[in-house]
Amino acid sequence: MRIRATVAATMGVLALSASAVPAVQAAETPSRNRQTQVRPLDGGSGDTRITKVVVDGDNKVAVSTSGLKTISVSVTASDDAGIQGADAFTLEGPDFGFEMTGKPTCRASSSTTSTCTASVKVDPKVDYLTNASAGTWYVDAWIDANDGDFVWKEKAGSFKFQRASQLTVNASPEPVKKGKTITVTGKLSRANWETLKYAGYTSQSVQLQFRKKGSNTYSTLKTIKSNSTGELKTTVKASVDGYFRYSFAGTTTTPAVNAAGDFVDVK
Repeated sequence: MRIRATVAATMGVLALSASAVPAVQAAETPSRNRQTQVRPLDGGSGDTRITKVVVDGDNKVAVSTSGLKTISVSVTASDDAGIQGADAFTLEGPDFGFEMTGKPTCRASSSTTSTCTASVKVDPKVDYLTNASAGTWYVDAWIDANDGDFVWKEKAGSFKFQRASQLTVNASPEPVKKGKTITVTGKLSRANWETLKYAGYTSQSVQLQFRKKGSNTYSTLKTIKSNSTGELKTTVKASVDGYFRYSFAGTTTTPAVNAAGDFVDVK
């Protein structure tokens, strides 16, 4: 018997109340923030298939400490009779999950294939995100075909739900004589969803890069680590006019970020 998820909020609003009833899932300790839902295991009927899942275009979602963040989800599915529609998608994370309320909109790209899309807005000030929420999240999807076939798949696709990052740089002195020492400082920080402030991201590898004046390409000079407060500091010798920046490759919980280049005039 098919059991549909309970819809407990208006379209575009997260249902993350601390009083929500935990989900029933095998081999899992339910979270206090999990939306009420009861689903069978992966399965379906007939030849309906989910072929692609895309979240926010690149399967990465970075959330800051304030302001609304819209998460868009697209699920592509096929069936020989065409796709009729989809149930509300569910997003499952390491700390909790939530259901995207309202039915997704499905648009056909052929007689057999459609892409169903939906979006939801996240507000870190009201949605009780914790830092433990960052990491790999999954999209659960139920798709119906025109002939009564359907497919239900947990973890139909995955994406990174990340704490937004910031990176600064300052190269001095400016100007500087050729051959003299330039000190390059900066700071790597990321959103703390529990304090709603940015805090230093410690012990992370960050590249110091340089772009010669007139060039469009940065090259890496050295790699250093952020200290216990996220601060960065190193030195280089002045050679030619150009731009210095720090570059962070990112982690599972924190997106990649580049500082804006700081120009140094070499005399």
